[in-house]
Amino acid sequence: MTELPHILVVDDHREIRDAVTRYLEKNGMRATSAKDAVEMDGKLATGHYDLIVLDVMMPGEDGLSVCRRLLPGKGIPILMLTALGEETDRIVGLEIGADDYLSKPFNPRELLARIKAILRRADRAETHAGTFSGRRVSFAHLVLDTDRRVLVDENEHETDLTTAEFKLLTVLLERARFVLSRDQLLDLTTGRSATLFDRSIDNQISRLRRKVEKDPSKPRIITTVRGGGYCLAADVGDPG
Repeated sequence: MTELPHILVVDDHREIRDAVTRYLEKNGMRATSAKDAVEMDGKLATGHYDLIVLDVMMPGEDGLSVCRRLLPGKGIPILMLTALGEETDRIVGLEIGADDYLSKPFNPRELLARIKAILRRADRAETHAGTFSGRRVSFAHLVLDTDRRVLVDENEHETDLTTAEFKLLTVLLERARFVLSRDQLLDLTTGRSATLFDRSIDNQISRLRRKVEKDPSKPRIITTVRGGGYCLAADVGDPG
């Protein structure tokens, strides 16, 4: 990322919007704010953004609905702001595909650190240097188009991947047939360590299985290894 990263801050509280945008700009980023989903859509239509800081509790369309709507098409990383103790919002946000979350009230330094970690992961996903950049990769009954971030099945049906799903799937594909623990997957996809009772990887695996497995209740491609973690149990190669 050669230009300064551009962050879109979406929150209905003006004090929070202003404080966050000022702090990000003081720390080497560009920042634009929006008070709700309608204003956010206008900003997205006219500008390029590298990440969205998105409040869950907003009047009109709430943050979870926005996240569900944006992720399949836009592919912009999303960091969600949730009310302290709103565990359900956090879990749903991660299941939908948000890249990270932060509970209010938050320390601006922690917000900045999480934004930087997400941007680093996005850069790695964009460059994915080496192995998969610009390629179509086959596994099981699917082909991953890495440029478009879509899965194509044997009937040519296409399924979009969110940024988080793409990162998780490429990590698994690059290490096919190897067992990866939850901690390893969390580190490779988010750059952070697991906290007590952190089930975000399990939620993301479950969501990804719904897109890659013919029967997600009996997974054969992304398998669970008891006491170990997860494994992509398929050979990876070029489409025939």
